[in-house]
Amino acid sequence: MDEPKRKKITDPKEALSKAEHYCAYQERAQQEVRDKLYEWGLWPDAVEQTISELISGGFLNEERFAKAYTLGKFRQKGWGKIKIKQGLKLKRVPEVLIKKAVALIDGDAYTATLTDILIKKARILPEKDRFKRRYKLQHYAASRGYESDIILDVLKDREL
Repeated sequence: MDEPKRKKITDPKEALSKAEHYCAYQERAQQEVRDKLYEWGLWPDAVEQTISELISGGFLNEERFAKAYTLGKFRQKGWGKIKIKQGLKLKRVPEVLIKKAVALIDGDAYTATLTDILIKKARILPEKDRFKRRYKLQHYAASRGYESDIILDVLKDREL
């Protein structure tokens, strides 16, 4: 079945109104909004004008987005700093804002979250060989975006 064609938005005022609603619903990166405006069929000049109006109106703020994304992915999904940085880079957030946002993560909470993740994974890991088990836990934590030195510290402190 073919999807019905969406009506293209050509009026910049209508696009601004719709984009304001889009940004008010949840924090968005500039690139997400830009892509959405192009998807709606707006011309490049109108897209950039709409973006600047959203920024001046307070609907769009890259720093606020970076902080919300970082803390949300860390608290809700248990992602590590590496994976969070990659996600923000994919959203084309500037490096300066990425560093600021990642610095918000508390070191003790970061280690505690990693420890909890490793304990949960160790419970369901059927591997009996100590070295293979440790390797699998390291690999799992790395895939969640945690730094290898922190992973090794947590695994050294606890025998999982």
